[in-house]
Amino acid sequence: MEGWETVIGLEVHAELATATKLFSGARNEFGGDPNTHIDPVSLGLPGSLPVLNEKAVELAIRVGLALNCRVQPSEFARKNYFYPDMPKNFQTSQYDEPIAFDGYMDVEVDGETFRVEIERAHMEEDTGKSTHVGGATGRIHGADYSLVDYNRAGIPLIEIVTRPILGAGEKAPAVARAYVQQLRDLIVALGVSEARMDQGNLRADVNLSLSPKGSGVLGTRTETKNVNSFRSVERAVRFEMQRHAAILDAGGAIFQETRHWHEDTGITTSGRPKSDADDYRYFPEPDLVPVAPSREWVEELRGTLPENPVERRARLQEAWGFTDLEMRDVVAAGVVEAIEETVAEGAAPQAARKWWL
Repeated sequence: MEGWETVIGLEVHAELATATKLFSGARNEFGGDPNTHIDPVSLGLPGSLPVLNEKAVELAIRVGLALNCRVQPSEFARKNYFYPDMPKNFQTSQYDEPIAFDGYMDVEVDGETFRVEIERAHMEEDTGKSTHVGGATGRIHGADYSLVDYNRAGIPLIEIVTRPILGAGEKAPAVARAYVQQLRDLIVALGVSEARMDQGNLRADVNLSLSPKGSGVLGTRTETKNVNSFRSVERAVRFEMQRHAAILDAGGAIFQETRHWHEDTGITTSGRPKSDADDYRYFPEPDLVPVAPSREWVEELRGTLPENPVERRARLQEAWGFTDLEMRDVVAAGVVEAIEETVAEGAAPQAARKWWL
């Protein structure tokens, strides 16, 4: 990596915990038999019209406020592209007028604080799920046939997009992991999503490019899609750093493309050419009016935000007298709340820690 500067950007999609889908009354529920949580809207049938889910707007605003974003009037747009699991051949999303923008989150890695700037947090609908049967890889190439399940189509998402993260250097993999992990903790604390990466309701896309140190010029980026664990986010960044550097050092060129992450081998493989925004032919969704939350409602929601998980843990660690290592183990084991309740009942903090660990 000598001579190269790593630039990363992260796009995190979180499914919102509403009872129904973003634009229809079909159930928002994980699992179930294929194509049972559907209706004319989520199937994109002719003549079906969307109706916006108010609860999804509320949850999106809560995320934006917790990320120090500005909340603004917004509108939905049609993002046009063909894929079998998107029956309308366009995705209803937000483009140039997202509901929240211009925020930040501070993450700490090895005692150094990195500010991750948030470009935008916007609402959109999820797509269905394709299953490719036959072949060796489970992907469409070499499959005998494919099946489509539209249960997930139309589930409300909040997509949180960072600005390019500069200056992380060799710590870029750890910074990416820490950011996604901290973001997931915040989303869970807000109660807006279960954010279970194993069930796919929190997914991260990893953008990465290299540029010559000191040049100030951004290189060609690749986007590794749908990485679904903290460890995999870190590994995907590290692999792409090394892959880019090897190609560039050999005098080759990086192609702008999406890439697949392989958990078993720890590598990425080529997916498809990466489109730019112009290729999606965005235009305002004619069947939905703009969303204009009142300032009173936004401030009311701001008043309901819970304590930031990072600040809460720092407060509890000081109160309990735990070392950094002890608190790290407590967090990793997921027993912060259990220890807090036990201490509230009169137990000594160290005794509660040992019991729950």
